[in-house]
Amino acid sequence: MVKAVLPGSFDPPTNGHINLIERASRIFDHLDVVIATNTHKSCFFTADERFNILSGILGKYDNIEVHLWDRLIVDFAKEQGTSVMVRGVRALADFSYEFELAMTNKGLYPDLEIFFMPTDPKYFVLRSSAIKEIAQLGGDISPMVPPVVAAAIHDKLKESDA
Repeated sequence: MVKAVLPGSFDPPTNGHINLIERASRIFDHLDVVIATNTHKSCFFTADERFNILSGILGKYDNIEVHLWDRLIVDFAKEQGTSVMVRGVRALADFSYEFELAMTNKGLYPDLEIFFMPTDPKYFVLRSSAIKEIAQLGGDISPMVPPVVAAAIHDKLKESDA
């Protein structure tokens, strides 16, 4: 059985993230989607909110598990006996960053193999930060995120206005 890990902050989960996860789940027997919980990073959604959102979206897949993790992703992979990591890339800038990160992770866990999966062209411009900004300015984010994410973003923005 080939297990893979797909880490990210998923703040918020986008249609691009979901597409990448679904595609990876068709390639690997088991996929662990790992939500980074970095207390030093300011996030729109809490770790628990991101976990609940992604778990709800991905609950229909038998071979996908969603996890929260607050340490090095290579430690998660070692604990799970996983030697494959999947990373999505949109453009050359993403690849450059991801390649450096892959070399660091490979140095920390030499048995780890990193697969770079290019984004589906229709999700090429989706960035979580842009989606949050568009939503904050009242723009339509429905083509960019699953409906449950759009609703959660709008609810969160209403809370912050109150």
